[in-house]
Amino acid sequence: MAVWWFVSSFFEWTLHRFVMHRPVGSFDYPFKAHAVIHHQVFKADHTYHLINPSDRKTIPMAWWNGPVLVLIASLPVVPVALLLQNLWVWVGAASGTAIYYSIYEYIHWCMHLPKDRTVERSWLYRRLNGHHLLHHRYMHKNFNVVFPLADFCLGTLILRSKIRFAQPTGPAVPDVQPVGVPLEEAQAAH
Repeated sequence: MAVWWFVSSFFEWTLHRFVMHRPVGSFDYPFKAHAVIHHQVFKADHTYHLINPSDRKTIPMAWWNGPVLVLIASLPVVPVALLLQNLWVWVGAASGTAIYYSIYEYIHWCMHLPKDRTVERSWLYRRLNGHHLLHHRYMHKNFNVVFPLADFCLGTLILRSKIRFAQPTGPAVPDVQPVGVPLEEAQAAH
C-alpha cells in the first residue's frame, strides 16, 4: 500500500498535467471541466474560496470520475496479479487508489470551501493548501494536491510565488508571497 501511495502521486501528476490542463485529441471533457471552468471560478485571489454557492459543483470531479480513475490506475497491476495468481494484489492497488482519490477530493473540497474543520488546522493541510494555491496562481506548477512527490521529482514544484499577488487569507492559508515580502504589503500592492 505504501508503494502505491508513491505510484498514485505520479498518476495524479500525470492526469492533472496532461489530461486536466490540455485536451487529449478530441477528448476535452477533463480539460474543460478543470482548466477552463474550475480555474476560471477559483483563482489565486479571494476567489480561491467559494464566493457563489452555485459554483460548489465545480469543486469536485463528477461522481463517475472516481470509479473510472481507480480502474485506470489499477489496470497495470492486473498482469502482476494474474502472474502471481493473487487477486489481492489488484485489490490492494485499487483500494490504495480509491483512498488516495478520496483524500484528494476531500482536501480539495476543504481548500476551496473552508469551514475551520479539524483537518484544516493541521500543519500538513496548511502546506498542501499553500501548494494548491500556488497551482491556481501558476497553472503549470504544483500539479499534486495530496502528495507532492511527483512535483518534486519532475521539476514542477514551486514553494513560493515569483511575484507579489493579492492572495486569499484565512487561518488555513499560508503566506506564499516571495521571501521577504509581508502578506499585508503584497495585498496592499494590488
